[in-house]
Amino acid sequence: MNDLQERLDLSEAKNRLNNWVAISVAIISVVMAIAKVKDDNIVQAMLQAKSDSVDRWNEYQSKKIKHHLAELGLNQVNALMGMAREQGNRELLKQQKAYQEVIVRYQKDEATISGLAKGFEKQYDALNFRDDQFDLSDASLSISLAMLAVTSLVGKRKLLWFAWVFAAFGIVMGVAGIAGWPLHPDFLAKLLS
Repeated sequence: MNDLQERLDLSEAKNRLNNWVAISVAIISVVMAIAKVKDDNIVQAMLQAKSDSVDRWNEYQSKKIKHHLAELGLNQVNALMGMAREQGNRELLKQQKAYQEVIVRYQKDEATISGLAKGFEKQYDALNFRDDQFDLSDASLSISLAMLAVTSLVGKRKLLWFAWVFAAFGIVMGVAGIAGWPLHPDFLAKLLS
């Protein structure tokens, strides 16, 4: 009779453990699904910010080239003015003024475009910070799920608690990514990047 009672108690304890494992897996899976959706949106925004940054830097380079060509044209006009007769100087003066106006316009455009490009780079870095949070969340929750599977097989409560520690960290990092909290374990992000 004692042997039968021990088996029933052991079976009941294993069922309780497996119930906790099943509940944990369900909760972790929900958190992972929500975090994955948000992470994918962050990655899309990162790609857009990087694309916008590259576009602005290309535009900046284009303006710099045009600016340089205008300066070269102005230098040619100045050199020709020194050699030209009085009648030719009027036309050269008009051309000189036009080049000077173009140079001023390009200088303004370059400053504006450079500022936009730097803004997109900052946006990318901020999004990358959040993406790291989701990556750490995903990794921790995946480890937790694997540990829960082993817990179910071997029936060790200590392993359940250890899996919950990884799950807690993963959930905190996922919530930090969703909420935009400044929580970022740099040493882990650098180690895994």
